[in-house]
Amino acid sequence: MVDLDALKDRTDRAVADHADQLLEASHAIHARPELGFEEHHAHDVLADLLEAAGLAVTRGAYGLPTAFEAVAGTGGPRIAVMCEYDALPGIGHACGHNIIGTAGAGAGIAAAALAEELGGTVVVLGTPAEEGGGGKILMAEQGALDAVDAALMVHPAGMDLARFGAIAIQQLEVTYHGRAAHAAAAPQAGRNALDAAVLGYVNVAALRQHIRPDERIHGIFTEAGTAANVVPARAAATWYVRSPTVRGLQKLKGRVLACLEAGAAASGCTMEHRWIDPAFADMVDNDPMIELYRENLERTGRRLVDPSSLQGIVGSTDMGNVSHVVPAIHPMIAVSPPSVAIHTEDFVRFAAGPEGDRAVLDGARAMAATVVDLWARPGALEAAREAFTEARSVGRATGRPTVGGDAEG
Repeated sequence: MVDLDALKDRTDRAVADHADQLLEASHAIHARPELGFEEHHAHDVLADLLEAAGLAVTRGAYGLPTAFEAVAGTGGPRIAVMCEYDALPGIGHACGHNIIGTAGAGAGIAAAALAEELGGTVVVLGTPAEEGGGGKILMAEQGALDAVDAALMVHPAGMDLARFGAIAIQQLEVTYHGRAAHAAAAPQAGRNALDAAVLGYVNVAALRQHIRPDERIHGIFTEAGTAANVVPARAAATWYVRSPTVRGLQKLKGRVLACLEAGAAASGCTMEHRWIDPAFADMVDNDPMIELYRENLERTGRRLVDPSSLQGIVGSTDMGNVSHVVPAIHPMIAVSPPSVAIHTEDFVRFAAGPEGDRAVLDGARAMAATVVDLWARPGALEAAREAFTEARSVGRATGRPTVGGDAEG
């Protein structure tokens, strides 16, 4: 009979033994924020940490210079712990990815100490550019998940939440072309591309009344002319289109595009558009894995809250795509008071404060213990697989790592 409590005490001690290095790494990444696909410092900090702990590290993994893969164990169930470490433009680690990266590394180090004994393999995947670049998707396309049995990560927030309301998203870039003219001397000779963009925006604003309450459309103008006395010959905008599921996203994309094209037609202009790949899928949380994590988080003195009774955090993540390929979870770990939102300057301070440090260590402990359960608890991995298969059967998980371009899905 496997003594799971004793095994988890050992992973707890491993996290404690590496606590100083984990927190030092978290602070180093926080102090030097890097944008997606530019995270060379964070990549090296985490790769060095994992290598020093005895894991076999591949730097620049799966064709991405700032991705890595660290492995311990040689067989059995292969469990992936995801690390993120990119920052946001202008406000640095306002999403707390320094915590995600170091908690993931800590979980990998702790689980690695038991991998051979329990006949399992832990894989720590360093996944760049979560904030729009889709590093996990690109890595999956290159085979990073091919042999993985389950995947997990934790994300900082204002509460300890069982799941993140991650919905599908795709980014759209549109460019309008008109004809320049002097706005006072000969406006009749022009075709106003800015008018086209504005009319498209107004059309989308009208559409918002008639979409699902859990869908989102938001955009900005990125070009709007060069001088007020010249009819703009060119205007451009960037849009984000979000829906709770991949299938819903495909339908909403068509409606949004029709609104934007109507603006061009009404103003006598033309429009080009480009859907930016990769799209992010919705998150399909694996309930048996959440329950394992819930039990293990309680070992740290925290209590997991199900966000169904709250106004949950809504956003999008490339971990959603992972959850369509393997059983996966994306719980949130409290770093700040509930009143402090992520992606704000206030949250930046919490991400490197005492609350952030505690989240690194507690997250590492809870995830390492969950890996132990998936290796050693009778029936645990089988239950996760069955739940994943059931989700696929009802259309919640597609088994595809990407949602590309204008493809129907």
